[in-house]
Amino acid sequence: MPAGPQALSRGFRGVIKPAAAPQLHVALPILFDRRHSTQRTLWGPIVGPLVAVISFVCSVGNIPLAAVLWNGGISFGGVVAFIFADLIVIPILNIYRKYYGLKMAGFLFATFYVSMAVAALVIDLIFGGFALIPSERSARVVEASITWNYATWLDLGFLVLAAFLVWRFLKTGGPAMLRMMNRPADRGYAHHHAH
Repeated sequence: MPAGPQALSRGFRGVIKPAAAPQLHVALPILFDRRHSTQRTLWGPIVGPLVAVISFVCSVGNIPLAAVLWNGGISFGGVVAFIFADLIVIPILNIYRKYYGLKMAGFLFATFYVSMAVAALVIDLIFGGFALIPSERSARVVEASITWNYATWLDLGFLVLAAFLVWRFLKTGGPAMLRMMNRPADRGYAHHHAH
């Protein structure tokens, strides 16, 4: 089986696309049937984050899957909410639980979920009102390749600038300054200025 974004795209297309998964289409016809545009607009932002939670995507992998959802027929707001939802995937929720406890993790989940759904619905309505939502649903997931373009030259330029700044930091006593900042303040100096 091939690896990479194309395999991911084909795999999820089999799950999400109504023609390939009739049971999903029967269970959630409003999400994918283009005849129910008003209901899709309302339900997409509600279901989009839930799909993200169960699919374990992160901020790198959610865009190809968002393209698959868009091709499958989910609303624009549903795609936006899905992209926002990388803050509430199960591994992140588990981190919240470990650091803040179960109650606070639940509160964060609920707060983020409602915020994402409402923001995505507002974005959908605004973009729809200005006719900015694409009518074509043929997003493609393509493999990235290295090319020489303006971004490459900007990257190289900033790499040179970063090297210069590191050199300057080392030559002007930066490491000694950092060591000094890690030591406790001189008590006599602080006491002398207090009077």
